[in-house]
Amino acid sequence: MSSRISTRITPEDTLDVLSQFEVAKLIDKGESEIYETFRRCALAVLNTGAETDDTKAVLDTYKDFAVKIIQQERGIKLELINAPDNAFVDGEMLKGIKEHVFAALRDIVYINNELKENRDLDLGTTEGITNGVFHIVRNAGLLEPELDPNLIVCWGGHSINEVEYSYSKETGYQMGLRGLDICTGCGPGAMKGPMKGATFGHAKQRRSGRYIGLTEPGIIAAESPNPIVNNLVILPDIEKRLEAFVRLGHGIVVFPGGVGTAEEILYILGVLLQAENKNVPFPLVFTGPESAEAYFAEIHNFIGATLGEEAQKRYKIIIDDPVEVAQYMKSQMQQVKDYRRLTQDAYYFNWVMKVPDVLQFPFQATHESMAALNLSTDQDAGSLAANLRKAFSGIVDGNVRESGIREVEKHGPFKITGDDKIMKPLDGLLRNFVAQKRMKIPTSEYIPCYELV
Repeated sequence: MSSRISTRITPEDTLDVLSQFEVAKLIDKGESEIYETFRRCALAVLNTGAETDDTKAVLDTYKDFAVKIIQQERGIKLELINAPDNAFVDGEMLKGIKEHVFAALRDIVYINNELKENRDLDLGTTEGITNGVFHIVRNAGLLEPELDPNLIVCWGGHSINEVEYSYSKETGYQMGLRGLDICTGCGPGAMKGPMKGATFGHAKQRRSGRYIGLTEPGIIAAESPNPIVNNLVILPDIEKRLEAFVRLGHGIVVFPGGVGTAEEILYILGVLLQAENKNVPFPLVFTGPESAEAYFAEIHNFIGATLGEEAQKRYKIIIDDPVEVAQYMKSQMQQVKDYRRLTQDAYYFNWVMKVPDVLQFPFQATHESMAALNLSTDQDAGSLAANLRKAFSGIVDGNVRESGIREVEKHGPFKITGDDKIMKPLDGLLRNFVAQKRMKIPTSEYIPCYELV
């Protein structure tokens, strides 16, 4: 059994005060869902560095973990009971982890007390969702109007091998040398590597970098924030998290990964294939070491077989060349800046990009919803990309999210149906992910949570 530590902590810069009303909602048994969400997010933050991506296993291991919110006249304190000891050094909590705990509190309080109570925001509309994402990231202090476009989103697997991790770190280093900041899903693997590399590049250029981590309550325990993240934001769900990447970022670099990375690729292609986005400059690069060339060839072939040649034109594949990746992304920032000027769009938030509602409204993976997915060729490429993204999202649910794991345990694997022209490439891609141990951290044999019918 892991060691536990109980302690009290106070915020420094992230959050100063909560109103009595906000504290009451967090500790009120009638609002237990809000408290439980915060408890889980706090546990995930404290459990950074743990070698597991099973949300249910993390929660079961630390059933005795609790958080008490103590209101004081001069602010608040958090009492952490039975916290994982890897968040401490000589009994003192690491400063970065403490910041992340209070960032989680800030976002959960804001989303549940202000955002949902805002009558001017209708989260049942596409405009309302986009505005909701804007309000969350603004409340977190991420919007810096004076900065030119330079924020590169990095996607990729949390359980990549050492060669792929080293490559992601070198790519981050090269981008850091060129003054590019990094935004990732905040976890380990390809989310940590680019940030770690960029810190060295930024240090050599004597600049303070931004290392933004975007996550959501359902995935955070499986991908605990890495300590390099200096701006952590917890969005309400995976769809708003994905939209935040697109709205905040000025381009995306994709490293090797598994189904979560495939979900992200299909999401951005679903956005870029919208007719309204045809002329919007948004650089998208797939990259990895020489050993990942076959992996990206599989991804490329899958996209060609399902979404067609037009989708393949929306990205660039660069193999084993971190310098070229960094140079390309840097050169594209001028085009992004010029277009934002032309359209009078903000540098710090991409309002012009059209995100269709099918990619905005939360998808709940159940056996019924997974079986009902439209994976037929009788739809445009953008719609098919959105539906394929839902299929991969459901598989991620069944792999690592507590709700999905319990659903599969109770009713068996999700059944996914569709046209042969789509299902055969999908089957081939998923089989390769399993063979390459890209589904989960390879501590045991993978048992599929899905069945292709």
